Amino acid sequence: MTSDDMEFDTQLTQCGRNPAQHFGAVNTPVYRASTILFPTLAALDVKEGARLRYGRRGTPTTHALEDAVCTLEHSERALVTPSGVSAISNILMSFAEPGAHFLVSDSSYGPTRKFCDFVLRGLGVETTYYDPTLGERISELIRPETKLIWMESPGSQTFEVQDVDAIVAVARAHGVVTAIDNTWSAGYFFQPMTHGVDISMQAGTKYISGHSDIMLGTIACTEEIYDRLRETYLRFGFCVSPDDAYLALRGLRTMPLRMRQHHASGLAIADWLAQQGEVIRVMHPARPQDPHHALWKNQFSGASGLFGFVISETDRGRLARLFDGLQFFGMGSSWGGFESLLVPTNPTVYRTATDWTPMGQTIRIHVGLEDPKDLIRDLRTGFDRLHDA
Repeated sequence: MTSDDMEFDTQLTQCGRNPAQHFGAVNTPVYRASTILFPTLAALDVKEGARLRYGRRGTPTTHALEDAVCTLEHSERALVTPSGVSAISNILMSFAEPGAHFLVSDSSYGPTRKFCDFVLRGLGVETTYYDPTLGERISELIRPETKLIWMESPGSQTFEVQDVDAIVAVARAHGVVTAIDNTWSAGYFFQPMTHGVDISMQAGTKYISGHSDIMLGTIACTEEIYDRLRETYLRFGFCVSPDDAYLALRGLRTMPLRMRQHHASGLAIADWLAQQGEVIRVMHPARPQDPHHALWKNQFSGASGLFGFVISETDRGRLARLFDGLQFFGMGSSWGGFESLLVPTNPTVYRTATDWTPMGQTIRIHVGLEDPKDLIRDLRTGFDRLHDA
């Protein structure tokens, strides 16, 4: 049976490993290497076809992860980088040149915007931030010098779903490359490459790892664009620890189970929050009540555990009564691990093309793998403390 004949969950248990090449070991071993030796001068002189040349360019462990990412994202080629931000930077720099113009979703991850504003601007690249709900109307913003359209769906902190199909159609008509931050879906619930997107990146730190213990970025792309991305990758000297690559491969094996649980538990918590008097708004596109639900349902096969909501209380001191006493929800950066997280956010500082007026405190929640009943009790106790204050 070929991989094309296997169900997707089965493919994720098989990809990136070949026990016969590693003395029968089920998992691809950790290859720690810098120098790679060649037996003859002729072998050393072979520039093409030698996948192993130097540790920074990859080892069997990191190559196995790249192969697995291709399976996950339904892509032709892949690269792995030391973090999600490094993957973003790699992609943006690959198309940066003086006079170039980028279109970037206004709901993009903060460090994406900062790279555009602080690094690319200094290189002569102009960035226009666009309303993530534009869809085909993005054609009105394309210029002759537009080189790249950057998407993130759902959007960071506010969870707008973009019409990827419409944007890709416009981009192809104008010869513009498309890229998307696909971290929210983990590549499990959405495969942008099957919708015609040229590049799909993830912070593998999140759901690919699943255990909050590594830093990792992934870039999936078409064969046509790979060499351009690879050249930037090599010039920056990016490389991933083989130990981290090994952990990412191990995390990938349990992704189907984890993502299905994140989906179910996240929806249960979102529905509960929507019924609470303290909550003004819930931003979860998998809920039928969400304004982006129809578009989400058309593109995604499920939802991760990350979403947002707004509560009426805004006083920082009173908010501390809610956050400081939580038992199961931690406060910290990142998400996608087995543990639940809850942090206040302020999307307004990242908006220039759209307004964010929540009329309360915006909160980002990641629902982990704990039992939803315990998480609900934890949140209810926190809201009670907020009232007592």
